Amino acid sequence: MTASHGDVRRLEVGQYACPFCGLPQDRVMTLDQDWVLLEPEVRVLAHLVPAEHRWIELSDGRVTVYAVYPAERDQRCRIEHRLACAKQRLPDLWPWLTALRDENARAAARQSDPEPPEQPHEWPDAG
Repeated sequence: MTASHGDVRRLEVGQYACPFCGLPQDRVMTLDQDWVLLEPEVRVLAHLVPAEHRWIELSDGRVTVYAVYPAERDQRCRIEHRLACAKQRLPDLWPWLTALRDENARAAARQSDPEPPEQPHEWPDAG
């Protein structure tokens, strides 16, 4: 990469459709000369994202995992599209959160069950 007029040349980001949901995802080069597919236009506060899922943008357009713990309060990061894709299962980022999601799914299913039958106006003669 060469610098022109003192500016760092930025790599171009390509957008590709997700094969699962069809939404766009940014294909961005990493420091290791590999590619990662990131959620477009989403920059989250880094302390809200598990360390191994934080992608920080560098001045030349590449990204790297930002595994600093604890993250700086104002640091923003990007996340992989697979974490935001509605058609893919979320990885088990926090076991307690997965358990909570499972319990919430059961609670939602119970709410959608039909109402229990009404009690009869007259009780049968029991004896």
